[in-house]
Amino acid sequence: MSSTGGAGLESDAVADYWQQARQPLVCLVFLLPLLAIYEAGVFWLGGANAESFRNGADYWMRHSLLEAGFGQVLLLPALVVAGLLVWQVAGKYPWQVTTDTLAGMLAESLLFAFFLVVVGQLHDMVFQQWGLPTTLSVGDPAAHRIVAFVGAGVYEEFLFRLLLLPACFGLFRIARLPVTSAAVLAILMTSLVFSGAHYVGAAADRFTLFTFSFRMLAGLFFSALFVVRGFGITVGCHAAYDLIVGWLLIEQS
Repeated sequence: MSSTGGAGLESDAVADYWQQARQPLVCLVFLLPLLAIYEAGVFWLGGANAESFRNGADYWMRHSLLEAGFGQVLLLPALVVAGLLVWQVAGKYPWQVTTDTLAGMLAESLLFAFFLVVVGQLHDMVFQQWGLPTTLSVGDPAAHRIVAFVGAGVYEEFLFRLLLLPACFGLFRIARLPVTSAAVLAILMTSLVFSGAHYVGAAADRFTLFTFSFRMLAGLFFSALFVVRGFGITVGCHAAYDLIVGWLLIEQS
């Protein structure tokens, strides 16, 4: 009986963690260090030209807010925090965060990030097998890239997964598509936009089939991860992947 009871407790603990890791407050506490590092890093590296150091999704959302008449520097991170808190209150989730849950989310983020690294390597091998170019730009100095990678994890996931993905799903459901079809189309569309957005704007990357196709794959992966494991772990995975690949590029440069 004791062994059966112990197995039951372990099962309950896993189920509790599985749910807690998806809760808005837990996600907020998990991503706050990333948000703080990015915002502080932008001002530390950029100084008077801080805006030039911001990543694409951050820049686009800030520019939209400016166009709407909002000019406060910290408005966007405040909106991220407020959005998650509103979700927390609306969903009536418990106001509790444990270190065990945060540690588990970190472990999951790293695990999924390494999995995406493997996907990237396989993608590279396929392109090499077909004799297609497989170039990645080293680009900016290491400190600049690290700050940008952290920001991408937060703001790109906030824009493309937390805002755009549910919005697209809702529109497809309004159009009376079945749930599964609406979900698949929403994931495909937002992943396509996610990849294409990297080639738009003043700081756009040079378009190549290699980078576009991999970013499409990454968008599909992040979207699936968001649906299955929630916002916090998706942010952590995205930031961890960018940092791992960025470190490899730094070592090779």
